[in-house]
Amino acid sequence: MTRPAHVQHARDDDPFEKATPGRYFNRELSWLAFNRRVLDEACNTAHPLLERLRFLAISGDNLDEFFMVRVAGLKGQQSQEVEARSADGLTPGQQLAAITVEADALMVSQQSVWRDIRYALAETGIRVIGSHAIDTALGLEEQAWLETHFREQLFPVITPQALDPAHPFPFLPNKGMAVMFDLVRRSDKEPIRELVMLPNAMPRFVRLPGEGARYIAVESLLKRFSNLMFPGYDVLGAAEFRVLRDSDIEIEEEAEDLVRYFANAIKRRRRGRVIRLELETGMSETLASVLREELGGSDTLVTESGAFLGIGDLALLAEEDRPDLKFTPFTPRFPERIREFGGDCFAAIRAKDIIVHHPYETFDVVLAFLKQAANDPDVVAIKQTLYRAGKQSAVINALIAAAEAGKSVTAVVELKARFDEEQNLQWASALERAGVQVVYGFIDWKTHAKVAMVVRREGAQFRTYCHFGTGNYHPVTARIYTDLSFFTADPRLGRDAARMFNYITGYVEPEGMEAVVLSPRSLRNRLIADIDREIEHARQGRVGAIWAKMNSLVDPAIIEKLYEASGAGVEIDLIIRGICCLRPGVAGMSDNIRVYSIVGRFLEHSRIAAFGNGDALPNDGARVYISSADWMPRNFDRRVEYLLPIENETVHDQVLDQVMVANLIDNEQSWELNADGSYSRIDQGDRPFNLHRYFMTNPSLSGRGAALEEGGEVPTLKLRRRS
Repeated sequence: MTRPAHVQHARDDDPFEKATPGRYFNRELSWLAFNRRVLDEACNTAHPLLERLRFLAISGDNLDEFFMVRVAGLKGQQSQEVEARSADGLTPGQQLAAITVEADALMVSQQSVWRDIRYALAETGIRVIGSHAIDTALGLEEQAWLETHFREQLFPVITPQALDPAHPFPFLPNKGMAVMFDLVRRSDKEPIRELVMLPNAMPRFVRLPGEGARYIAVESLLKRFSNLMFPGYDVLGAAEFRVLRDSDIEIEEEAEDLVRYFANAIKRRRRGRVIRLELETGMSETLASVLREELGGSDTLVTESGAFLGIGDLALLAEEDRPDLKFTPFTPRFPERIREFGGDCFAAIRAKDIIVHHPYETFDVVLAFLKQAANDPDVVAIKQTLYRAGKQSAVINALIAAAEAGKSVTAVVELKARFDEEQNLQWASALERAGVQVVYGFIDWKTHAKVAMVVRREGAQFRTYCHFGTGNYHPVTARIYTDLSFFTADPRLGRDAARMFNYITGYVEPEGMEAVVLSPRSLRNRLIADIDREIEHARQGRVGAIWAKMNSLVDPAIIEKLYEASGAGVEIDLIIRGICCLRPGVAGMSDNIRVYSIVGRFLEHSRIAAFGNGDALPNDGARVYISSADWMPRNFDRRVEYLLPIENETVHDQVLDQVMVANLIDNEQSWELNADGSYSRIDQGDRPFNLHRYFMTNPSLSGRGAALEEGGEVPTLKLRRRS
């Protein structure tokens, strides 16, 4: 069984499924616009220099993944002559043409930004030395050290390969990079072509010893010491190139053994078809034509990518120990409420619901909750979803400890978490060895909900404690992603969580859900019902208001409903970090919709929705939800997600009056989406506000404990409409 009955899905004749040019922005172009905003942060002189470099590297990694997944999917449709149009009316071929133009322009900008940052770094004592500058920039002693390093550390690892009829073109793995050499033998003037791949296991940069930070890229060393690799030859030319391959894994319904299927699919992914070939600027046409022929022919997207390929690797330089060039270190707080109970998470949660705001409040509180469950003799069962858990996971260790202590532990491990499949397979194996019941969920759906439940014996009864998160159980990303962790002992939510786990592990239909809403059953329908309620309030002369925060807005049905709400007079403010297919500010269609995107020190990741319920937002009677789901077809139709109503008064105030208001009044990191698809930075005016700085310096409401109950001062945020 792969799909239970009675799930929410779009009908074949659903009008929202049909392409409607002019009403939507293209999803792929909207994503490229987001990555352009990330790149713009690399130009933001308000950031320290190495943080600007980090933004540049992030934009490079983002673009790589975009090609490996999104562009690869469109290329697949094109090769199979699938002419399905996107919501904005474009065929796969038309989308690819538009993507190529925008992506090439983005890569040109990346190279320009790198040149500027490289010069600025040199002024601070951090230098990146190219192959042609080695002889002039380094003294004889340093050059000697570099040659010794090449002979002893690099030369034994590399494998030059001649390219001739006896030596076919070698395989380059995904993200693989190589240098092509055109040589001529001195003895008989015979030409030869050689290829040298950069070793995957070796860092991209070599740091020279001595004072100051001086780096040389491995490819620069290959060029500089080509005479040692090819004695007896003259080098006529040398140029770098890089390949990106199709990295998406398609699920076949007949894949009965998911573990074996994914283990094989990961291996196949490394050998996927070449999607993009990046060439060093200035490569001779002769070399370029050889590469085009050998690496995919006319089906491969080819671009000249500037003087430095693989922009994402620049993140290695950002690790340089220069605190003066980085953000001021920030130490997350541990919630005071839990400290007041002597660190007893269960006692604190039993007393009152708690919401924790990451990364301002530490992810350690989630680990403490799970570790306490593992060590508590009264805990009888733990159930946990695992989408991304990281390479060094205290969460996994806690579950293993609980199982070894004799508790009933169930882990829902999502094998389809893109680029984490291999790590998740390893965790699943470790968990099973410890006695954890590992479940992989549905074949054709991803389990994306972030939920943990702990069942504890208290007297003659059992009590269930739950954690609902908007982000992953990943200690590393929890330090840079803004997310919410909600802890509760509400019996209704405990029963709903149990129904959700039974749905995933046993395909048992979750009938009688008391508060939590799940996709793919009814999450879209609940949101539409809440929007309809705001429409009715507006039509009855009351205030209609919607606030929502998410990573992406793509779903046509939701977008159309928001257009309808705008037409009815509902005021709508959306905070969408990434993709937004909704077109705001169009007369007669979306006059009352405003869309903002925040890109700054932390990555905005939490999903929140608020509905005014007949009054202007924020207000005490508003309907407020947190969720694991973005508003995209895949989240509504092909993933297990949750939508959770926030009813506790303090938590309600924190999410609505603090988190949402701060996001809406931020004017230092915010962009506004215009009706033509462009984004404009918000004008700071004379009242600058940075929500990340605010939350780093102001404790949250639900974590303040007795200090709040005793009337301690709480900073208030005033919503002010942007001009």
